[in-house]
Order: sequence, then structure tokens, then C-alpha cells
Amino acid sequence: MKPIATLLCLVVCSTAIAQEAPQFPEPTEQHKWLEKFVGDWESESKGSMGEGQPEMKCTGSMKSRMLGGFWVVSEMKADMMGTPMNGVQTIGYDVEKKQYIGTWVDSMFGHMWHYKGSVSDDGATLTLEAEGPNFMQPGESTLFRDIYEFKSKDHIVATSQMQTADGEWVTFLVGQVTRKAE
Repeated sequence: MKPIATLLCLVVCSTAIAQEAPQFPEPTEQHKWLEKFVGDWESESKGSMGEGQPEMKCTGSMKSRMLGGFWVVSEMKADMMGTPMNGVQTIGYDVEKKQYIGTWVDSMFGHMWHYKGSVSDDGATLTLEAEGPNFMQPGESTLFRDIYEFKSKDHIVATSQMQTADGEWVTFLVGQVTRKAE
């Protein structure tokens, strides 16, 4: 190596070594709350799209893990009345907006749901809202809610609701989610 190139390399390397590593944020209390989801879960859900509609039954599983302490990533598999469904959900916390955020994609819709929400004052319930395709009015969109109420560390009641054209929230699915025994 030529002396000038060697000198230049030494200067660049010593400057890089002298610089401190960037400070990355630490997970907050809100991020740590999401750890409640971590684990392997089983679910049984029932629901209906309204009066006079057939009852839907759904069984499934969910495997959730933390990603970097900031995100819970859940992979879900379910059987919805004989139709297999796979889904992936992410939930994190946006420190600047002071709200929980996330996404949902699944094998039944070509729509990515973008969540925003909050945890109840007692710390037991996470409520997320997202806009998506209205099941009852094709071509229209509406707001949806997914509500996760931790009854204990091993039991979640998961409720899905949609907003009607007149602004009412209608529950169309309620599930019992239990942690698999280790």
C-alpha cells in the first residue's frame, strides 16, 4: 500500500473508532406492556354479522414474540367455518404520537389494516381501531375495533367490532384466547 493511502486509512479508522456509537432508544413502559402477548395461544371464537345471519365458529392458534423490545409480532392460523386463514399482526407504541400502532394482514383480504389505539387506565385492555373494507356494503369502508382484554396472564377475551353507517359499534366476533400449557 502506498504511504499516502496508509496514512489516509489510519486517519479514517482512528476517527471512526473515536466516535461514540449512536444512542438507540430503549423500550418504554408501553412497549414492555406488549410482552403480555408473548407465547403460544389457542382460540375459540363465535360471531355473527347481524340478526338473522348464521353463527360463525372459528378455532385457531397464535404465536407471539417480541421484536427488539418494541414490537409484538403475532402469527395466527385459524379455521373459519372450514376456510383456513393465516394472519400476521404487529403492535408497537409510537412515543411521539403517544398511541399504540400496528398492522394486520391476512390470507382472506388484499387489504393492510393500520391500527392506532390505547390501553385502558387499569392496564387490562388494549383497544385498536383501523379502517377497512365494509363486509356489509361492498365498495365501502368503515372503522373496525379489535379489543384485547386480559382477564389473566393466560386468558384474553378478544372482541371484534365494526361501525355501522349510523355510527353504532356492532360486535361481530368474540373469542376466548388461552395460553397453551408449557
